[in-house]
Amino acid sequence: MSSGSQSSSSSSSQYPILCASFNQDNSGFAISTRDGFKIFDSNTGRLCYERGKLPIFPFPFLFLLELLLLWKCYIVQASLPLLAAVNRLVVVLQEKTYIYDSNTLAILDAIDTVPNVKGETEDPRYVGFRGLCAFSPSLDGCFLALPSSTTKGSVLVYNVMELHSHCEIDAHCSPLAAIAMSFNGMYIATASEQGTIIRVHLVSEATKSYSFRRGRYPSTIFSMSFGPSTQLPDILVALSSSGSIHVFSLGLAINQRGRRSSSFLGSLLPDSVNDAFDPAHHPVLHNVVPAGVKSNVVVRKVDKIADTSLSESVASRATLSVITFNGHFLEYTVDVNTQNESKWSLKSEFNLLAVISGEEQHFQLV
Repeated sequence: MSSGSQSSSSSSSQYPILCASFNQDNSGFAISTRDGFKIFDSNTGRLCYERGKLPIFPFPFLFLLELLLLWKCYIVQASLPLLAAVNRLVVVLQEKTYIYDSNTLAILDAIDTVPNVKGETEDPRYVGFRGLCAFSPSLDGCFLALPSSTTKGSVLVYNVMELHSHCEIDAHCSPLAAIAMSFNGMYIATASEQGTIIRVHLVSEATKSYSFRRGRYPSTIFSMSFGPSTQLPDILVALSSSGSIHVFSLGLAINQRGRRSSSFLGSLLPDSVNDAFDPAHHPVLHNVVPAGVKSNVVVRKVDKIADTSLSESVASRATLSVITFNGHFLEYTVDVNTQNESKWSLKSEFNLLAVISGEEQHFQLV
């Protein structure tokens, strides 16, 4: 176990924030504490709603269409990950997942799953858990991803609209630590408990499309997020227990893997061996948060820009938002060109626990 993982395990019960999540278009986010919960506007930092002095552990997700679902969970109950599309609601329990019609709340299907206890809280006042799962809310590719093994990194992909299992992907030798899906359901990213390799599979064919080396030493992947593009999600970001944000460009990965596969040696080696040669060079911002502090990161938007400060005139600018469980919101931009050179800027930071209801934060640097 890495030092970051040990720190996370020993200090998680001391976090002022118990759970945190962005909604599916990342325009808002919610946090819960031991005293209640708060809902924020991601664009302005304005506290939109709060409710306190309730002995509840609110659910960790917000949804599209301004739909807010609260699952009140008392000490003897469990906190349940909830996911929603336009007419589907998913409730993830420890060993079973339910699919509901969100209009009638009728149960459409129940999926038996392996024990799913990733993200379990260590606070003795709350014995709930946050099951490991990922969801793509697009009607054209509405998929749910769940762990399908407790001994290896296998993931079950379930078609939520058609109500059947789509495929099962054996992504890693070690159990899964993080899952993310692109908004359109085209790609699924996975990381194991080792955290050294992040793999991206094409959901439609259950085939591996990309493999990224985060680093040589183990580290827990706390959070992953694809870019919001409805076409190719150009960027995948990951935040690790070392406190670093890693940015992977899917477009560059196509070129790199294509060059290696076209070589004589690359054509002879299996993918599992080829992964060992995947380049570790990618944009990294170190010390974003203290090592071991659990945090969530999302890619809020990706724009094409002209930036003469980088060696290439055309670059992609990604806006990343981070929620740390020790109570801070941070927003960064990272410019990445076709040579994988990067430039990072901190645009805003504020204390989530000190915000007054209705007050905009104006995103001033601190």
